[in-house]
Amino acid sequence: MLDAEDIAFYRENGYLMVENAVSPEQLARLREITYGLIEKSRAVSESDDVFDLDEGHSAAQPRLTRIKLPHKQDSYYWNVLKDSRMTEVLTALLGPDTMIQTSKLNTKAPGGGAAVEWHQDWAFYPHSNDDMLAFGLMLEDVNEANGPLQVIPGTHKGPVLSHHSAESGVFCGAVDPEDPLFDHEKAVTLTGKAGSMTVHHVRTLHGSAPNLSDRNRLILFYECRAADAWPLVGSASYGKLASGGGQVLWDHFADSVITGSITAEPRAAAVPMRLPLPPAPDAGSIFKTQKSGGARSAFTAREKVGA
Repeated sequence: MLDAEDIAFYRENGYLMVENAVSPEQLARLREITYGLIEKSRAVSESDDVFDLDEGHSAAQPRLTRIKLPHKQDSYYWNVLKDSRMTEVLTALLGPDTMIQTSKLNTKAPGGGAAVEWHQDWAFYPHSNDDMLAFGLMLEDVNEANGPLQVIPGTHKGPVLSHHSAESGVFCGAVDPEDPLFDHEKAVTLTGKAGSMTVHHVRTLHGSAPNLSDRNRLILFYECRAADAWPLVGSASYGKLASGGGQVLWDHFADSVITGSITAEPRAAAVPMRLPLPPAPDAGSIFKTQKSGGARSAFTAREKVGA
């Protein structure tokens, strides 16, 4: 799937576009399952362990921001990650031993589906090294009107910007648009046909504007890491696992292996870090973290028109 030029581009810029990351049959099945889950959300009136609801959601007109942990909702999402062209890209960039960090299916409803403010994934979960990345598999065509992913090339080589609110000091999961190190003018917009996939490094600055089109923007995100990248401070879910004892935590990571095997020997690297503490009042999702933490929006009305 990737040649030396592709890998060099990723190393230099911190992102990559990959076409035909899954087969037509795999894409069709993923879409079928996804639309089935959206149909099930009609019976839900509040966000829960599966669905994050968008404003205006109803049984008559389902509107979601996200399907949580899709690889836990249907095993096909997991099987495709483990056996597809995506798998080849993963091992080419991270090596033979890889694990899933988390997954999410951002549905971004039409007519104003929520923006994701500019951030670095690394700010949410620093590890012993930064051999970590995110795949964004497009389940439908993504164009400039429906809130595509935007990245700022080269930021994976720079500092970890502050993701804390200047007013409250809590972690808000987004950078301040006035941060002098935030150079939005260099942003690249990543659009593509269904079956295409974005790849971005864990430290690459990225975000996405609201969906201003008349259709859902369906992107399936897998956040992955090299097996020897171990968490330093984790999400609430890691805390719960750790409280269950070492065996519970080990079993969780063993079940998270995509390719190769787990290791008990973390690899440490000298990379910049900031801890996501103190946490936002509601850290249930990035949308809730950014809202409850008081994140300032970088998507002005002018930018939304062109995003």
